[in-house]
Amino acid sequence: MSVKVRFAPSPTGKVHIGNIRTAIFNWLFARHEHGEFVLRVEDTDRERSTREAIDAMLACMDWLGLDYDGEVVYQSDRTPAHLVAARQLLDRNQAYYGTPGADGKAPVLFRIPLNADDLAVVRTAGPAEMTIAPEVPLRIGGHGVEFAIISRKGKPTPAAGCLAGFKDLRVFDRHGNCCFDLREHWDAVLAGEIFTVTDGEKITFTRREVFFNDMIKGELAKPLDSMKDQVIVRSDGTPIFHLANVCDDCFQQITHIVRGDDHVENTYRHILLFHQLGYPVPQYAHLPMIVNKQGKPYSKRDGDAFVGDFRSKGYLADALFNYLTLLGWSPGDDREKMSRDEMIASFNLARVKSAPAQFDLNKLQNMNGAYLAEMPAAAFQEWAAMFARECELPVDPAAPEFAAVAALMQSRTKQAADVGEWRYFFTGDFAYNEKAVRKQLSAEEVRAGLRQFVVALSGVTELTATAAETLIRATEQAAGLAEGKLNQPLRLAVSGITAGADIGSTIARLGVAELPGRINRILSYYETLPTVAEQG
Repeated sequence: MSVKVRFAPSPTGKVHIGNIRTAIFNWLFARHEHGEFVLRVEDTDRERSTREAIDAMLACMDWLGLDYDGEVVYQSDRTPAHLVAARQLLDRNQAYYGTPGADGKAPVLFRIPLNADDLAVVRTAGPAEMTIAPEVPLRIGGHGVEFAIISRKGKPTPAAGCLAGFKDLRVFDRHGNCCFDLREHWDAVLAGEIFTVTDGEKITFTRREVFFNDMIKGELAKPLDSMKDQVIVRSDGTPIFHLANVCDDCFQQITHIVRGDDHVENTYRHILLFHQLGYPVPQYAHLPMIVNKQGKPYSKRDGDAFVGDFRSKGYLADALFNYLTLLGWSPGDDREKMSRDEMIASFNLARVKSAPAQFDLNKLQNMNGAYLAEMPAAAFQEWAAMFARECELPVDPAAPEFAAVAALMQSRTKQAADVGEWRYFFTGDFAYNEKAVRKQLSAEEVRAGLRQFVVALSGVTELTATAAETLIRATEQAAGLAEGKLNQPLRLAVSGITAGADIGSTIARLGVAELPGRINRILSYYETLPTVAEQG
């Protein structure tokens, strides 16, 4: 069977990483299977599915290299076909009109199949029994069964289910007498009669359940008595998502539906709709949810959650694509950084995990850093120049000194914000972190070592990275300091931060003339800090 999958977003705003990961998994599956990946825009929500939102979604797909086969299908263009399908269901008594509104118009509801035993996706689970609240009348009609169960606090709680969910329904009073048998009134119920039973305390019925084999989660099932008949056409005549979605999957001959596991509940109804419309049921694969550290759905409250956010902050398309692919899937070995071709070759749904996937920004940053490090120098400089302008670095990004800094920092850059930290290479006008200064300069021997390094610089006219390292080690030795003891104090003095390129390369890039002033400045700053006693 040739594989055909679809990405069917409902664009209403910014593109969430969870939605685009769904597109990525569909794309990889199709490309691995040499099948088709088609795009359907479910734009039936005319108020929220704006052209701007649709264009934003298309731009994200283009940026990530998610090419699709054929033309885009816009669901709103297929409304007439959806209504024809609803009419067919009505004519076959597989759907019915609900209660009319004040305007006299009624919605159309899909009837959970009464002949469920004839469907391959429905099975008998066995006899069921429920205790119900006798003070609430039980109602049985073509729309379903309504009653009340008793809560843990002993109070009546409304409950309802579709008629198909209560095969062989019998109602018993407190004496154990059967006061209603659905089998005796089946024809009347189908003809539209509604029965009300009072004083019922127990119901029994044959439980049936709809089930399917999910390619990721395994077998899933849901009792029909926990389902209600579903509205498929609003009273204003517009199709509901459930009908439109299934009709379009039929029209596009989708073989596999790969989507988020928040759609599992919809799937139970959809596979019944496929049967009633006379189409084969596609295979389903429900992807694990992306969650935060607390195990809750990842959202904007947890940080950047939209594709556009990551793009604007300097994340590369290949890095984001690679990272999202690993959110819930593994190639089966220790590989993390993978080329697009490697991902296509390795991808299969059997390796998609059913457990939620936790989003880890640090891992994404490291992944982005790995991709940035492998960029051609000219391309990286162009990328860095764009963000240097946004950060308003005091340097012309086209100048040789910027290119030199970009070359030095390329392997140490993970995101656009890192470019803003290059400021110290071009100006000594930066602030110190008081806590960091206290930590690094509290020892007198360290401050003495810094002063001694300034003296050592007076006899130097030019520094290479190697010569700078040699000079630092010699100063430490002369000052009685352990090797490496001056590295962090020097870094803080010349840059104002505690991380960056190796100290020798950093000092060499800044130049001999710039160093004494910066070192003396931090020493003076330290002298102005209040003592512990003064702080107390």
